[in-house]
Amino acid sequence: MLLSLSTWQEVETYLQKSTGIILPIGSTEQHGPTGLIGTDAICAEAIARGVGEATGAIVAPTINVGMALHHTAFPGTISLRPSTLILLVRDYVTSLAKAGFTKFYFINGHGGNIATLKAAFSETYAYLEDLQIPSAHKVQCQVANWFMCGSVYQLAKELYGDQEGSHATPSEVAVTQYVYPEAIKQAPLSPEVARGHRIYSATDFRQHYPDGRMGSNPALATPEHGKQFYDLAVKELSNGYLEFLNADTVS
Repeated sequence: MLLSLSTWQEVETYLQKSTGIILPIGSTEQHGPTGLIGTDAICAEAIARGVGEATGAIVAPTINVGMALHHTAFPGTISLRPSTLILLVRDYVTSLAKAGFTKFYFINGHGGNIATLKAAFSETYAYLEDLQIPSAHKVQCQVANWFMCGSVYQLAKELYGDQEGSHATPSEVAVTQYVYPEAIKQAPLSPEVARGHRIYSATDFRQHYPDGRMGSNPALATPEHGKQFYDLAVKELSNGYLEFLNADTVS
């Protein structure tokens, strides 16, 4: 059930049986010579919709711009500052909490969002209590990173070994190839790819990772692999969502 394709009456009916909602969040950033700029949002949205179908959960519109300041030296990247993303998440959750939602399951496709999301959750809890929203004490937020699912990690290791890398990875590129086979890109890739450098400024990042990849070989990706990753992530995160939904809350 997609929030954007529902009426307010349908959402009101849904809330009578569940107060859980899935929120996909990703990023709009460079993903090397063959990776789509929308990779992180595409993966998060597709997997979140799959989890919604599997669990009967409502799925919110995707937050498709995240914290990607370190990628902004590459054309096409759009980033929010951490402070902006914190306020955006706070306002999303506040709006939905006022309607009666209490369990917010963020399916995340971008590692750069993790720290900011956790900070946003803390700020949101305090903000809701300051507003004295009746259900504020029941609100819980959780981030679930699809690329960190145990089954996904294991398959990536089996398929790609150390060529999985940590950005513009074949696993995430494979998922986009499965979702958008018409948008598969081809480009020459240097056999030498940088890895292991710390992340600082956008300029420093591009100097150390000149083609945008971080230890990865996305040429190994296939749509068939993408389907495997998608199925594994949907299964694992569906179980995770249901466990989160059914965990005891303060009454």
